[in-house]
Amino acid sequence: MRVGLFITEPKGPDALGKLRDRIARGADDGFSSAWISNIFGLDALTALAVAGGAVPGIELGTAVVPSYPRHPAALAQQALTVNAALDGRLALGIGLSHRIVIEDMYGYGFDRPARHMREYLSVLLPLVRGERADVDGETLKAHVQLSTPGAGDMPVLIAALAPRMLKLAGEKADGTVLWMTGPKTVAGHVAPAVTEAARAAGRPAPRIVCALPVCVTDDAEAARARAGEVFAGYGDLPSYRAMLDREGAAGPADVAIAGNEDEVAAQLAALAEAGVTDFVAAEYVRDDDRTRRFLKTLL
Repeated sequence: MRVGLFITEPKGPDALGKLRDRIARGADDGFSSAWISNIFGLDALTALAVAGGAVPGIELGTAVVPSYPRHPAALAQQALTVNAALDGRLALGIGLSHRIVIEDMYGYGFDRPARHMREYLSVLLPLVRGERADVDGETLKAHVQLSTPGAGDMPVLIAALAPRMLKLAGEKADGTVLWMTGPKTVAGHVAPAVTEAARAAGRPAPRIVCALPVCVTDDAEAARARAGEVFAGYGDLPSYRAMLDREGAAGPADVAIAGNEDEVAAQLAALAEAGVTDFVAAEYVRDDDRTRRFLKTLL
């Protein structure tokens, strides 16, 4: 199981400089990857091109770019440009986002989201592989081929939690990016579904990228309580709530990785045993050198 970092988006006028420094520290520490979200601050792809281009030797991923606001051909063109700027180190993570964002904030319809993602991938995937897209779907149309450099070597992962989305992640994409999903749910729900879909489609074994809050401490109870405060909002979003319910978790605090070095090691071993290929550590206690020192021992 590879170990990467989930980088909290920096704030302020020097946000890109701070992001570059955080990516550089992760690369210097030997982490395999660094991931950022695309929410309402920095545009994740642009930020990775600017901040990550000067930092060699580490995979850079989006977790995740919402699909609805961008036509898949436009996203393919942008992602390929970023991949070229990063010398082929981009992992493009995309997702549906949430009804409250897509309908209430952007004004798009959120009906039949799995259909939307299937049609979206039918345009996006040929284009990022250097092929032509000819699609006349119910929600999307495209008749285009790109000349953008960087095609052919960029993994595309989707934020897949529900069964139909997991099937798409294995059948069409290169795997899935998870958040707020614990080891029981990975082992009993995510890994079997995405792996079987890839096998049935004759595709390589999919990546299962699992991001969770992590804190190495002698006071696991306090660390979990802090995680519950920091990540409280995720427990109210339906897609994450469904995964927490599968796990038997009351909220984000219950899926946080917390404890001393031995306890955290055991929790990470359970994720690896469940089928996680890439663990992405969301360090949520500021200036927590103990957590970083321990994570470096796993590399």
